Amino acid sequence: MKNIITQTARNLRKNCTKAENIFWQSVRNRKINSKKFYRQYPISFEYYGQKRHFIADFYCHECKLIVEIDGGIHEKQQDYDKLRTEIINKLGMKVIRFKNKDVENNLNNLIDKLKKYLRPHPDSLL
Repeated sequence: MKNIITQTARNLRKNCTKAENIFWQSVRNRKINSKKFYRQYPISFEYYGQKRHFIADFYCHECKLIVEIDGGIHEKQQDYDKLRTEIINKLGMKVIRFKNKDVENNLNNLIDKLKKYLRPHPDSLL
């Protein structure tokens, strides 16, 4: 199963959207607050006794922050996204969502919002 998740993440990296690429170019190599981001990062967890996985668009381990770049499909899957966010929050992580059009048209404001979330997670100090 891990190989399938890893391969899916690789495929998503190779076939990213325009907005994901713009965001990635803005945060890669510790460009924002010296924080390391991973793209298309697998998140594993157990849900009702079954092993499950999400692939986060972007993940900062130090801050335990997931950044999702939402396209049009997310208008149709709001209930799924809400459940996913609740599960991620229960895993001790935060989720911030940006729309494709905001990444493409308003990147500087989006990065300013992102910086507010880029503080070390209290558990990472242990």
